[in-house]
Amino acid sequence: MKKLRANIKVYVLFFITIAISLLLLLSFSSSSANEIRIGAKAPEFQLFNQNNELVSLSDYQGKNLVIYFFPKAFTPGWVKQACGFRDEYSEYSKYDIEIIGISYDSKKRQKEFANRYNLLFPLLSDLDASISKSYGVDTYFFPKRVTFLINKDGVVFDIIKNISLDNYANKIIQVFKKNNLINDEK
Repeated sequence: MKKLRANIKVYVLFFITIAISLLLLLSFSSSSANEIRIGAKAPEFQLFNQNNELVSLSDYQGKNLVIYFFPKAFTPGWVKQACGFRDEYSEYSKYDIEIIGISYDSKKRQKEFANRYNLLFPLLSDLDASISKSYGVDTYFFPKRVTFLINKDGVVFDIIKNISLDNYANKIIQVFKKNNLINDEK
């Protein structure tokens, strides 16, 4: 009887391990079928921001744009990333570069986060992950931390996947300069 119980425990642990492994695999799997490529038009979207206003990509036609996907509001990495954009916001404004953050968080949570950290740019709520899927950054639990740099024609000219948050917001401005999309004469 003891041997039977021991065998059952082994099988249960085995199946739990398999289930957890599958969930992790789904969580970190890539949506390569929808993965955006440099030189492609950025996929259109319509999502609500933290102020319950509908925001679409077409609202930014003719403007340079940073769209960054982040895993979850109030996490340490996201705080550092968002506050980096906030701290460089005047530089972004100087060069007419717009910023949008997107996550699976609710509008209410986005608003709480924006208010707590005095964020001046839209945070969009992608509750059903449809936009994250169209940009190829969706995973089972949250979007990948990926930043898309989009020129005034709506074309993705750079994608930042391996993100180091040190001086991150300033580095993005340098990428716009390197691609001759902004200059220091402003």
